[in-house]
Amino acid sequence: MSIDSVRALTFDVFGTVVDWRTSIIRQLREFGMKHGVDTDWETFADDWRYDGYIGGMGRVRKGELPFQRAGELHRLKLDALLSERGIEGIPGAEVSNLNRAWHRLDPWPDSVEGLQRLRKRFIVSTLSNGETRLLVDMAKFGGLEWDCVLSAETTGAYKPDPQCYRRAIEFLGCEPHEVMMVAAHKGDLKAAQGQGMQAAFIPRPHEPGPDRPVDLVPDPAFQLWADGLVELATKLGC
Repeated sequence: MSIDSVRALTFDVFGTVVDWRTSIIRQLREFGMKHGVDTDWETFADDWRYDGYIGGMGRVRKGELPFQRAGELHRLKLDALLSERGIEGIPGAEVSNLNRAWHRLDPWPDSVEGLQRLRKRFIVSTLSNGETRLLVDMAKFGGLEWDCVLSAETTGAYKPDPQCYRRAIEFLGCEPHEVMMVAAHKGDLKAAQGQGMQAAFIPRPHEPGPDRPVDLVPDPAFQLWADGLVELATKLGC
């Protein structure tokens, strides 16, 4: 497939466009200071993400849980984590606000400029497992300019379910090879390629935290590799 045929770019958001881990740890620490509680907030953030969100999606895909939006999965795990750590007596509105920390994630330094440049030539859309309102709030918070917001809530399936990619292609009115998936996660890209999409790998070495391995080696199966969205824009002629 030639990258010259690409008309639209779909983006993984958590980890690829925004720095979820640093943003969540910062907000957890602010929550702790406000309410006079302390714990290992880095571990808390990792458990919230990997077991609560990613693990929850896995249980949905296996049929162990009915389909739920990302915010609902986040809240289930947040309540469990607070209880496990003996953090009690926090007003419900404050816990709900903490759960919306995922709506307030900072972009990576190259994301805003990169998206602005890419929009001059391509349709740029999210293709995230986050819910629509979360992605809209995050875009407003971080100054991320999208032409379209597609999510698991829109497509009715979590990535890497093939339905998620197929429905995105349909919504964008493109042929599969005319859509390029952009992600820091190789599994996401390979699943997209399995549905005929093209793939651009954006390595984010600091995304998973210091204790989790991350595969940064360029894969020749992907059509493009770029060290951030600004470089991706340059490689795509924007």
